Amino acid sequence: MFKKISSYSVLAVLVIFAMLLSACGTAATEEPAAAEEAAPAESMEEEPAGEALAVGIVLPTKDEPRWIQDETRFTDALNAAGYNVEILFSQGDSAKEKANVESLISKDIKVLIICPQDGAAAAAAAEEARAAGVKVISYDRLILGTDAVDYYVTFDSNAVGAQQAQYLVDHATGSGNPLYLYAGAASDNNAFLFFEGAWSVLQPKIADGTFVIKNSSEAVALQDTAALSRDEMSKIIGQVTTNWDFNTAKNLAEANLTATTAADKGDVFILAPNDGTARAIADAFAVDTDVTSYYVTGQDAEKASVQYIIDGKQSMTVFKDVRTLVSDAISAAVALLQDTAPESKGSYNNGAADIPAIQSAVVTVDKDNVQSALIDSGYYSASEFTGLE
Repeated sequence: MFKKISSYSVLAVLVIFAMLLSACGTAATEEPAAAEEAAPAESMEEEPAGEALAVGIVLPTKDEPRWIQDETRFTDALNAAGYNVEILFSQGDSAKEKANVESLISKDIKVLIICPQDGAAAAAAAEEARAAGVKVISYDRLILGTDAVDYYVTFDSNAVGAQQAQYLVDHATGSGNPLYLYAGAASDNNAFLFFEGAWSVLQPKIADGTFVIKNSSEAVALQDTAALSRDEMSKIIGQVTTNWDFNTAKNLAEANLTATTAADKGDVFILAPNDGTARAIADAFAVDTDVTSYYVTGQDAEKASVQYIIDGKQSMTVFKDVRTLVSDAISAAVALLQDTAPESKGSYNNGAADIPAIQSAVVTVDKDNVQSALIDSGYYSASEFTGLE
């Protein structure tokens, strides 16, 4: 049988129960605050004092395999050397590029490595970095119109264009060979350097009738001019620019083929500025029934283009060993961090100053030396490709 409980006893139980609920509620509300207080301490443990962001890097886009390769190599090498690094992408937007630089400056970087989307537009960002006491390394592409650049780390861009053109010359026989010219973005100083190098080799063979230009009236008008001025190159590039864009390159190639006759095709020779545009242009020429064969150039030794070369869809690429370029850039950055002068080889005038240059060599690669240049050197693994002999 249950015993009868007095009203006082019931009241006492209720009071005790209410006190317990209140205590539990207070503990529940206090625990998150304690956790919040602990969070900053935990975060501080992850970033020990002294590990400031030393190097900031701004690359042009994530949409080209070349720059993803550079990102990986920069991150691995700088982290291995004990330096913190942050890498940002401008995605083809000069305003975003400038914002990226400003963001890195706000994090107290000591060295900025930047591959400019637009060489002229990037001058303002370089000057902001200089004003903040940051050393500026122009990477792969030259920043124009400012003296706020400490070093230029690059491949020999004239040699790239010259090697592309020489490959076409070496495979041409007879006279009247149709020649199609394509270039990079007019906003990129490298596009001019590549084209200048190519023109120096092609022009004598255009003048003697080995090649006949089929897709640029401006180039035809200047075909007897051995050395082009910047303005003259601008006129040609304005007609044949791919803007470093696959779709632009493919659409331009298709438009060129549509505008020409069967007599302007047959066995054709194509100056394509880099691997991405080379594949796009090659795809357009490959499906034109009036094109009997084609030679097409490229650069960067992108995996997709190496496979195209193995398969006979692209003729050659100029191999710019990114490992060397990244290594040169890192060596320059580390020297600057240690207040020493990097070793330079020559200089490039950017319209405002002669910028000390650190230049890396380039290598022509076609089907005959894919194995030795790219596989045996350890740049790629044979397992990444099919059809290697």
